[in-house]
Amino acid sequence: MDSSALLEQVQQRAPHLAPTLVQDFFSQMDPDYFEQSPLETILEHLELTAQLTFEQPCSVAINTLSSKQYQIHIVAYDYFSEFATFCGVLASFGLDIREAAIFTSREIDSPSKSNTTAFKKQNPWKHLSPKRPTSKFSRKFVVDVFRVQALKGFSFDASAQQEFKNKLTSLLRLLQKNHLRQARRLVNRGLIENLSHTHNKTSELVHPVHITFSNPASSPDTVLDIRSTDTPAFLYAFANALAMRGIYLVKAKIEVKGHQVFNRLYVRGRQGGKLQSQAEQQELRTAAALLKEFTYYLSWAPDPGKALDHFDQFLDQLLEEPQKTSTLSTLGKASTLEHLAQLFGSSDYIWEDLLRRQHDNLLPMMRQFKKGPLVRSKAVLEKALTARLLEAKSISKKKQELNRFKDEELFRIDMRHLLETSSLPDFSKALTNLADVILGQALEQSYQVIRPKGSKANEGSMAIFGLGKLGGGELGYASDIEILFVYANAKPSSSRQPSKVSTDFYERWSQEFLQWIEAKQEGIFHIDTRLRPNGDKGTLANSLGEIQQYYSAEGRSAPFERQAFIKLRFVAGNPALGKAVDTHQKIFVYGEEPWDLQAALHLRQRQMTELVTPGTTHVKYGPGGLLDVEYLVQYLQLLHGHHDPSIRTPNTLEAIEQLCHVSFLSLSEREALREDYLFLRQLIDGLRIVRGNAKDLVLPPSGSDEMVFLARRLGMGSTDWQKSAKTFEHTTLERMAKIHERFLKHFSKNTA
Repeated sequence: MDSSALLEQVQQRAPHLAPTLVQDFFSQMDPDYFEQSPLETILEHLELTAQLTFEQPCSVAINTLSSKQYQIHIVAYDYFSEFATFCGVLASFGLDIREAAIFTSREIDSPSKSNTTAFKKQNPWKHLSPKRPTSKFSRKFVVDVFRVQALKGFSFDASAQQEFKNKLTSLLRLLQKNHLRQARRLVNRGLIENLSHTHNKTSELVHPVHITFSNPASSPDTVLDIRSTDTPAFLYAFANALAMRGIYLVKAKIEVKGHQVFNRLYVRGRQGGKLQSQAEQQELRTAAALLKEFTYYLSWAPDPGKALDHFDQFLDQLLEEPQKTSTLSTLGKASTLEHLAQLFGSSDYIWEDLLRRQHDNLLPMMRQFKKGPLVRSKAVLEKALTARLLEAKSISKKKQELNRFKDEELFRIDMRHLLETSSLPDFSKALTNLADVILGQALEQSYQVIRPKGSKANEGSMAIFGLGKLGGGELGYASDIEILFVYANAKPSSSRQPSKVSTDFYERWSQEFLQWIEAKQEGIFHIDTRLRPNGDKGTLANSLGEIQQYYSAEGRSAPFERQAFIKLRFVAGNPALGKAVDTHQKIFVYGEEPWDLQAALHLRQRQMTELVTPGTTHVKYGPGGLLDVEYLVQYLQLLHGHHDPSIRTPNTLEAIEQLCHVSFLSLSEREALREDYLFLRQLIDGLRIVRGNAKDLVLPPSGSDEMVFLARRLGMGSTDWQKSAKTFEHTTLERMAKIHERFLKHFSKNTA
């Protein structure tokens, strides 16, 4: 039937539809659409088109074919990344595409525009916002028909169908406003959670993807024929890959026979033309093959949506560079893809600050990160770093090499920890050894810069001491590096006054030292010098005499500084000075001066009320937070350390063991404290990983996506994500309540 006869039939069957709407629909739809679509289907699509408004950018009709099969008709205004969104939403509702026909209307105003609007997308995140349509056809539209099969365990009843329609509408409104990433995250969220119900981790790897390209002279489009096995999420992932590369989908024919998928896609490149470049075609082949494999491992990721998003960006970076056989071979390995899913799905911060910047090193590291132990000795690290510094001839090069070595080792340690879930003590030991070596080298190198001409090496008598987590050998993810500078007492001048030159020299040395260590972001190897006499108001470096005076019964130190000094540990510099400060620390912390427990408990109460926002759960400062565990141990050390030297250790886990050994803790208390400490430290590490912030340690809101993905990062996920998140939240709150109860009970006899 010719188009004029078909148009006449439609006008007779649907006289209530505006003639201009029908005529415009016929003039702008692809001729293939009319050849493939029965009259009843065309009428249905016209009815759906008549419902389109700016506020209602899509119309949906769902026909039940059988108890488990449905035909879904979608008519919508054309937005960037729309087809990928449709595929993702279908998959998130457990609907497997068995057949589909996708059509996009022709250019609205004139053929000469050659899809100008569609191809202002070389940067897909910055294309122009669509204007409010002044008529039904003031912008391009799509007509998509899907025949879908509901997967086992999924129901697509009337309620689910309405939810499906509402979700599509809300997502298209986001696309309408160019909120592409937000829309994609919402699709990913529902998609991967539902896929986890059906994923079989014991399955074999999926088969390769076969893609052929053709550029028929009779068509302005490139035709992609894709053949592969039928696996969930691949069509969605590949459609996203096309969109991210500015490739525009004009129409498509999708058919599934058994376990084989046959996709024919008609596409155009960034400039509106065909994909004729061999390099561009090979890039798509590679991307399709890798995405096909990668989607298989998405359920391994803590946050699968982030994993898919970051993997696609990683592919962009990778494909911009000359491909090497070894690179593609590494990516093709199952273990590599599984590990990449875990890494890319860890957090936005991990991607932005670590993986994206280190992408050149990522695949080589994937091949060798398991080689050698997680914990490298200081001697091994020192040897490797010294060799690199010797090759650097200038000060700027040495600084660069020092920080490059630090960042590479942090990358190795963090990746090993994320992928192998190493024990906290081992993770802390690896980080602490690295910090000690970096600090020692920075001290030596900075001395060489400011060292007076003609002076002897031993005149640089200064030492660095660690406090906090560094002092205790307990560094975790994004822990601050808290240090204290101490220099040898200045030799008296003839006027018996301290040498001003000497004082200034050590202050300049300390300032120069701080210029040698770069923190990529606050909290990631961030040097903190505030735990020094008089805090920020004091000098950076203090003499041994000043330290001995300030930290004494007669000195100006506050009671909390005596407690903080439990963590003092010599790190680098002059060993004799280190020994002298260590001797004084034992006298100051564990001397005969009584420890005011009542004042300490009052301070702890103030932390809980003044540093915690009402209605939130702060896992460090709040009741039952990490400080309850650490302070319980430290209070016992302060109360009994004068008489029992065996409990004088800066490390919390070691202190717990020793306190039990000398009967200040029972066996059950030892086990509980140890488990609580490890749980809270791992929880804090998880929060820091997801947020990239060392300070924000408030538990996510109940029922939030962040709570879901935090639970998954800590290995507490299951196929029912919401249930796992609730269980995790309940377990955490219950544990914290017991921790605080134990803390109060332990010291109740002392405060009665």
